[in-house]
Amino acid sequence: MTEKLVIIGNGMAPGRMLEHLLEDAPGRYQVTIFNAEPRVNYDRIMLSPVLSGEKAFEEIVIHGDGWYIKNGITLYKGHKIVAIDRAAKTVTSDQGITENYDRLVIATGSNPFIIPVPGNDLPGVLSYRDIDDVSAMLLVAQSRAKAVVIGGGLLGLEAAAGLKERGMDVTVLHVMGSIMERQLDPAAAYLLQRKLEQRGIKVRTKANTKAIVGNGKVEGVELDTGEVIPATLVVMAVGIRPNAGLAKEAGLSVNRGIVTDDRMQTSDPSIFALGECVEVGGHVYGLVAPLYEMARVLAAKLGDGEDRHFVHSDTPTKLKVTGIDLYSIGDFADGDDREEIILRDASAGIYKRVILQDNKIIGTVLFGETGDGAWFNDLKKKATDISEMRDTLIFGQAFQGGDSSDPLSAVAALADDAEICGCNGVCKGKITSTIRDKGLTSLDDVRAHTKASASCGTCTPLVEKLMALTLGDSYNPAATQPMCNCTELGHDEVRRLIKAKSLKTIPAVMQELEWKTSCGCHKCRPALNYYLARPRQYPEGRHVFRRSAYVGRCNECGGAARDRRCRRQVRNPDRQGHRWPAHRHAGRQEGRPAGCLGRPRQGRVRLRPCLRQGIAHGEDLRRLGLVPLRHTGLDGFRHPPRKVHVGFVDAGQGEARRIRLPAQLRRGDLQGHRRHLRGLGLRDPLRRSCRSGHQGHRGSRPREDRGRGA
Repeated sequence: MTEKLVIIGNGMAPGRMLEHLLEDAPGRYQVTIFNAEPRVNYDRIMLSPVLSGEKAFEEIVIHGDGWYIKNGITLYKGHKIVAIDRAAKTVTSDQGITENYDRLVIATGSNPFIIPVPGNDLPGVLSYRDIDDVSAMLLVAQSRAKAVVIGGGLLGLEAAAGLKERGMDVTVLHVMGSIMERQLDPAAAYLLQRKLEQRGIKVRTKANTKAIVGNGKVEGVELDTGEVIPATLVVMAVGIRPNAGLAKEAGLSVNRGIVTDDRMQTSDPSIFALGECVEVGGHVYGLVAPLYEMARVLAAKLGDGEDRHFVHSDTPTKLKVTGIDLYSIGDFADGDDREEIILRDASAGIYKRVILQDNKIIGTVLFGETGDGAWFNDLKKKATDISEMRDTLIFGQAFQGGDSSDPLSAVAALADDAEICGCNGVCKGKITSTIRDKGLTSLDDVRAHTKASASCGTCTPLVEKLMALTLGDSYNPAATQPMCNCTELGHDEVRRLIKAKSLKTIPAVMQELEWKTSCGCHKCRPALNYYLARPRQYPEGRHVFRRSAYVGRCNECGGAARDRRCRRQVRNPDRQGHRWPAHRHAGRQEGRPAGCLGRPRQGRVRLRPCLRQGIAHGEDLRRLGLVPLRHTGLDGFRHPPRKVHVGFVDAGQGEARRIRLPAQLRRGDLQGHRRHLRGLGLRDPLRRSCRSGHQGHRGSRPREDRGRGA
């Protein structure tokens, strides 16, 4: 008989639990999920790459809408559960939906801790917990102004690095004497601080925040010394607290978190809990590895499978900042009964420290070179006696009796139960057996079937070595990787075939190159747009993007153009040496230009060719301090008076900015309507550039007060 399983929360832990449950006991439960966020399940530990611009939100989605439909799961998005009736076995959402349950799983996660100082509720004070926080930071970061991150822990440093990548002037305030003091010893903390400062991030230790100052919005952070640090954005990343309020109101046993046994059962036999809201064995957890172990234990309990129990274990700490290699696990405090082995290489920026007690590893700190982290962790978990390898221990596994010249000797010596992927708890044996049993040949296949290296990616080199070890000569890491699941072709092959076959449209490409899907996906469509958006060769591609940078007047569509040689308006640019029109068609079928709004900018601006040709290139936009107004989340952000985040306006984007644009502006025709711009506090950035020649392509030095479009 099918039972009703209701899950409160749709984070990473319940998502992983459902994967195991559907595999072990398919069809046993009718599953209903209530998610307070208005979206599907996504990978929260990858928020830092989204903030820094390395990934998009679509790339960190774990379970899309199709997954829920395929597995018959009912998902209520944007429904926050406000009451649990244990007697009637029902839950009620803030939208008025009431659902019965036979078994209930509470996975409400945690809440960010906001330090109780004056001004902590001012506009511009953000936490760093979900994609909404990241979207808000991305919008504020377009101003390229000053940001202060309060908290020098793991999340705080990742937020600071991401905001710096977005062009902000970032200062980190940390109340302790060294950053990440819970995960690093002072030596490693010094190296990390120096590395961050080399990137332009200011780090202030022993800095106690007294108040956040500002008149109606954030203007700065005041320290207890009286110093005020200017800021337009303040990010609080000082810790989390389990979100156990709902369970407490329902009468469940709650301490720091929802108290459960080692099988994730609460004080009510019909109610279970997992994730950051749980307290098990006196511990609460915020890292993903123990949460995934909770998911495995609960799935076994609900599916009446093997008798699994949750056992506390130390979890490695890794900083998800590109170019900074950091690994820390265990206890590294000083003690009379402890010994340490240290390796320092100042020129290479490498620091290794292993802490021993009774000839067993109890803690490890690695900075700059972290390849042996999994091996040290395995020795620690097994309490291995290291007496015989003491002299060479600090040099890593490759020097323990094997051939150090063989890059695969170290990974071959790992036991099958050695943990390779700490984020997802995947061991060596599972990876190698899956590769053999399913005939996997690519890294993407291994990620899809085992989850190894599918999260933060720091274990990717180890996974690739395991593939080389398992597949032998048949493994070719340089083999062509397909663009996406829609095709077997790689990027280079697609570009070659587009040129060889003279393909001009996306449907033509998909038909001629035998695409597996009808309309592509979020990976291949932008790539095809880019490859097709070539001036003169592929004119249709020019109508894909809403990009515009024009001066003068174009004969073809009424846009603007100038002769580069004589700086005069030309009637037919193509015939008078203007290789292609400076005006880029703005994406409407009739070829009308979209309006270009800008803000003043100083210094020399050089645009890459792809931007000059009207192609949306996020890296260039961030570097130049620009943002398309259609950016996700814009409808929740209000611009300060007379300050505009730069972008290109069409009819829908005007509504998103909560301003009313005249019809002429919505169509993109700015001529004769600049008074409307002035009334809205906007500026036509190219009006003055028409007088001084073609400024949109060449990277000329603009005047101080000239607004720039992309």
